[in-house]
Amino acid sequence: MKTIFRIVLLTVSAVFTLVSFTSEPNTTSLKCMIQMVNYTGEGAYVVISLIKPEGEYNQTLYVQGKDSEWYSDITEWWKFYGKRRLDIDAISGATIAGGERTVSIIKIPKDRIDAGYKIRFETAVEDQEYYKKDVEFELTSETLASKVKGKGFIRYVRMLPQ
Repeated sequence: MKTIFRIVLLTVSAVFTLVSFTSEPNTTSLKCMIQMVNYTGEGAYVVISLIKPEGEYNQTLYVQGKDSEWYSDITEWWKFYGKRRLDIDAISGATIAGGERTVSIIKIPKDRIDAGYKIRFETAVEDQEYYKKDVEFELTSETLASKVKGKGFIRYVRMLPQ
């Protein structure tokens, strides 16, 4: 009886370990480095979104800024996210101040790469401006290892396959 119990326990442990440490097979993980321009004022809220070929929001990939009170300042994204109010705690981090940089891990569905989708970085700073397309680029195999300049609070974004 003890032998059967040990075999069952080892089998359950092995399956749990295997499932716990495998990555999602339908996504690819990328390091996303954001370098901000030098500006004064509060930290920037940055939303990274996956955009459909038609220009509509598909998915929120990451949010820099945890205080949901300010999410509505990112007006275009809020029209998408505010209706659904999905839990984004697992994909959020602190705001980024002027001149700082941050590295985040984002997961992108593999079937969206080279399929006409785009990645958009929106930025907003309290009592300053909002940039709907601070950085936006087509999601291709080439751009996943690229550096793209920003138009607002972001100096550049660099994507690195992990």
